[in-house]
Amino acid sequence: MSIRLGYQIPNFTYPDTAPEQLFATVVAQAREAEAAGFDTVLVMDHFYQLPGIGTPDSAMLECYTTLGALATATTSVQLSALVTGNTYRNPAMLAKTVTTLDVVSSGRAILGIGAGWFELEHQAYGYEFGTFTERFAKLEEALTIIAPMLRGEAPTFSGRYYQVENALNNPRVRPSVPIMLGGGGEQKTFALAARFADHMNIICGRDEVARKVAALRQRCEEAGRDPQTLPTSFLAMVVPTESDAETAAVLEQVPPDRRSRAFVGPPEQLAEALRTDVLDQGIGGLTINLVRNGHIPGTISAMAAALKPALP
Repeated sequence: MSIRLGYQIPNFTYPDTAPEQLFATVVAQAREAEAAGFDTVLVMDHFYQLPGIGTPDSAMLECYTTLGALATATTSVQLSALVTGNTYRNPAMLAKTVTTLDVVSSGRAILGIGAGWFELEHQAYGYEFGTFTERFAKLEEALTIIAPMLRGEAPTFSGRYYQVENALNNPRVRPSVPIMLGGGGEQKTFALAARFADHMNIICGRDEVARKVAALRQRCEEAGRDPQTLPTSFLAMVVPTESDAETAAVLEQVPPDRRSRAFVGPPEQLAEALRTDVLDQGIGGLTINLVRNGHIPGTISAMAAALKPALP
């Protein structure tokens, strides 16, 4: 599998939209993305909204309930979390969940997964946060269980954090559900991707892309894997604007630590920046979100029309 053009929906707060109307707006975005030529629709796996997008009490839908519902509202797009927080679910249960999504969607699920990072959610919901090292040790153990289960095997495993015994995973509709890792860690994340992943979604600043691509290639070579067998994509926060004044005003509102990941400007200018700064640096595909205006009909289609000519 690969993601050439993905559409992520990270924001569920829309003007004049009551909670009972919220999901209809999400469905409309997914359907517009599908019709416009996006090949994947993704949502975040969070319980609270992230800093820089909203406040913790902003609307946030549970990831896999949302993806399951979107499976019935779409027909061709792949469906994934970007990315599942490993610490929030038992790994065998996660394998079952994403395989069920694959059945419900007739073979369109991707398991996007990462180590987890949002400490506030862990504290509030009672999940152990642990150290950085512990979270990646958990992710490695989880993938050791999940990967064979997604292939229809019944693993037995006893680790420090997780145990399973002949863990069955039926029914399935494909030989395997693909695994995508998301993140930018050049040592741990990329090394796990080289071992377990079918796709790597790189999250970093635009000035870091070339270094990240080189580091991922190195991790693949160290694992004895041909880097060409691990497709990549890049997550970009995209804000289309209509004037220089609007562009400047938007950039002022972007937190300084996120500006290198934000692409702001007219759609054609955005497409050129993404081509030059991302695709030309060795990334194979793009995943964008439209936090500010993706809910406005026509916005997704306009961005697809601008971006598709820039894709490899």
